[in-house]
Amino acid sequence: MVIKRIGLLTSGGDAPGMNAAIRAVVRYASYKKIEVTGVFRGWWGLINEELKPLDHRSVSGIINLGGTILKTARCAEFKTEVGQKRAFDTIKKHAIDALIVIGGDGSFRAAHEFGVQYKIPCIGIPASIDNDINGIDTTIGCDTAINTALSAIDNIRDTATSMERIFVVEVMGRSSGYLALQVALAGGCEEVLIPERKFDLGDICHDIVNGNLRGKISWIIIAAEGAASAEDIAKKINEMTSLETRPVVLGHVQRGGRPTAASRRLALSLGQAAVDSLLNGEADKAVALNCGNIVTVDLELASQKKKLDIDSFYRLIKILT
Repeated sequence: MVIKRIGLLTSGGDAPGMNAAIRAVVRYASYKKIEVTGVFRGWWGLINEELKPLDHRSVSGIINLGGTILKTARCAEFKTEVGQKRAFDTIKKHAIDALIVIGGDGSFRAAHEFGVQYKIPCIGIPASIDNDINGIDTTIGCDTAINTALSAIDNIRDTATSMERIFVVEVMGRSSGYLALQVALAGGCEEVLIPERKFDLGDICHDIVNGNLRGKISWIIIAAEGAASAEDIAKKINEMTSLETRPVVLGHVQRGGRPTAASRRLALSLGQAAVDSLLNGEADKAVALNCGNIVTVDLELASQKKKLDIDSFYRLIKILT
């Protein structure tokens, strides 16, 4: 199949570096004499024909910007047969030969199902602050989110030490504890709560009280949002230990901001790789970094639950506390 026009969309939660990936796809495709049609608001835009041609100049000045110029949205309608048929009609009407989808596991699952059903070549570019794509090392935006959260936690530690307080800091991670683990380790935090691991608040409070008796004057607990509410945990710790405990919810600040050099470099490399994959006749794949090399992974495999090396991470966090 000859690829003359690519449809490009961002889907799911935004991640810093998505714009760099958009820029790479558009400019590398232009270099290869291929047209790119931008699809706004993800799968919703494909259903409702929110399209715009993208050229070399239209992606100027975006490499340093967080978020996505193509916008993104959740789209329940795309999960229906009617919604997917409307999306396919849009693709045929606008002579789009293939799709490049920038997003996370949910976006890849949708791209896999749609591509197989309608015989549309789809290539995924992994972008997610949760680093939750199976079979790869890291996703676009993950490094930025970690550093954004870490910067906030460094500031919190200053006041935690000065005021001799316990802080429970809630970070993003509804179903994955990767971000929380990384931040807890890099931030020198004393405890981390993640969806993949059960925790005993009584044991945590016991450690806090013993530490306090030994003269430990501050304590920082990282809680992934899918594991626990910072407000609830802080309230219970205060009740169980009588030690002043404050909750902090970092929220969507972790999604925004200027992408780090690592997030930008990955986005640019994967943008080129996605176009090359289509030109090489590949479909139903995600381009990804694995063991330092750019590889392709089946979209179906990539969208499965990623297993984390939780025990070794957690063990090291506790050893270094």
